[in-house]
Amino acid sequence: MKVVDRNLSSGSPIETGRTQETQRASTTAGTGAATRAGGEDQVEFSNTLGSLARAMSTFNASRASKVQALAAQYQSGAYRADSSTTSRAMIAHALAGGDE
Repeated sequence: MKVVDRNLSSGSPIETGRTQETQRASTTAGTGAATRAGGEDQVEFSNTLGSLARAMSTFNASRASKVQALAAQYQSGAYRADSSTTSRAMIAHALAGGDE
């Protein structure tokens, strides 16, 4: 599919420069820093992204330690699965629409 927009090719030099500034701003916005383009536009990322990364890291570390503890119990023969609890959890997960 080919799209031809005649307005794009007839832009004034000022608009062309502004487009280039906007493109530069969008490529540097991925760094997480605030960026100004053309003196008007501003892109700012909140600390939420950093908080989410820390939470995910903590969750992954906690989960890894639980898996290691279960593996140690299994290898030593001390692990005993509760089939009733496991089946209830599986059904609850399926009813909740879980994909995993």
